[in-house]
Amino acid sequence: MVRRKKIRTRGKFSISKFFQKFKEGDKVAIVIERSIQPSFPKRIQGKTGKIKEKRGRAYVVLIKDGNKPKEFIVAPIHLKKLK
Repeated sequence: MVRRKKIRTRGKFSISKFFQKFKEGDKVAIVIERSIQPSFPKRIQGKTGKIKEKRGRAYVVLIKDGNKPKEFIVAPIHLKKLK
């Protein structure tokens, strides 16, 4: 888990990451952006899942937590698209 950002990027975030678009069914990884206060549990840092739907500005991500599938609402700045 990344505890700190590098000194030159502290307090900054990428605007292109803030406005990135995803489609339903896209695979994504959750990577917490440290300069923005996340409103989701830290235990999902580094987990992968699928986009279920768009809800407002955020996306609903399906993640398997143990054996149970769970839904988390995550802002696009905290998501990274996987191939």
